[in-house]
Amino acid sequence: MRNNCRWSLHFEKRERPAWYIRVLTPVICILLAFFCCGIVVAAQGFAPLAVYSRLLKNAFGSSFSFLESVLQAIPLIFCGLGVSIAFRMSLNNIGAEGQYAMGAFAATGVALFCPWLPEHLLLPGMILAGFAAGALWGVLAVLPRVTLGVSETIVTLMCNYIALLFVNYWCYGPWRDRTGNNMPYSPIIPEAAHFPTFGSSRLHTGLLLAIAMTVLVFLFYRCTTRGYQMRVIGSNPLAARYAGLKVNSNILLAMALSGGLAGLAGVTQIGGVVFRLEPDLPNGAGYTAIVIAYLSGFNPFVILLVSILFGGLTQGGFSLQIMGISSKIVTMIQGAVLLFVLGGEIFIRNRLVLVKRTGEKEV
Repeated sequence: MRNNCRWSLHFEKRERPAWYIRVLTPVICILLAFFCCGIVVAAQGFAPLAVYSRLLKNAFGSSFSFLESVLQAIPLIFCGLGVSIAFRMSLNNIGAEGQYAMGAFAATGVALFCPWLPEHLLLPGMILAGFAAGALWGVLAVLPRVTLGVSETIVTLMCNYIALLFVNYWCYGPWRDRTGNNMPYSPIIPEAAHFPTFGSSRLHTGLLLAIAMTVLVFLFYRCTTRGYQMRVIGSNPLAARYAGLKVNSNILLAMALSGGLAGLAGVTQIGGVVFRLEPDLPNGAGYTAIVIAYLSGFNPFVILLVSILFGGLTQGGFSLQIMGISSKIVTMIQGAVLLFVLGGEIFIRNRLVLVKRTGEKEV
């Protein structure tokens, strides 16, 4: 007779993950994502540390670059908050890109074609119109699910293309600025429709609106009956129906809030940065917001911080082109970070256990 030793590696569920595991696991995953992206950068003939150093320096290395990074983060905050509301309801809102565009369209329309509005009401009118347009676009995208059971994932995605092409039509057609270089842009909106800026920087008071929305979303979930119902429905829709909760009405409300917040991203971009309607204005912000929402665990305050980090990546990515590297490397980093952090969730909820198994085997 002889002993036969075998080793097995398996996961065991953690009863209550320690705080340091919740903190360290995402950090390690982000570092691994940067390491893997560094391999791609090195394969292109560049030194990864030099690339990352330049990226971070131009994102947060000075007060000017930091303020520009925060400016880039403002639409990401709105879109991130918006898609997080939908995701917490188990709704796959992939349509923030289109809701952003529709919000920008509505805000531009108010600024250019509502001369009867007093100047001091022009900016509030843009905010309300942008929110309403984004909310309407979100509700239209989820109606097929509520009425016919159609997946909202495909519908919201397809609505992005409709919204972007719709906005492009107005930029190339009826709203094109004929007095300028005949480029596909609308005329400049009146100065009364501009968000005030902080000092001599380009950072505008749309940031305060984004912070206010962050607080309101947090309070909505913590202090309101509707917020509680949405959390219950998101956790278990079937049990919520048995409990008598109105699932469909909450779905419509969630998508209205989700789309409205994404619409505010378009308002702040029109009133605070570009001051006119342009083709393809969202530039992928609606998709980046999905990454931000998942990385933040749908926590509004974490979304605020992660959006600034991603705004810094966008701002720093502009400088990489000087080195001959495509700024799309930032998109690769964002995707890698999401992939690794989502994978790291396995190690937060479970732990790897190596077990030695012994047995006897006849010679």
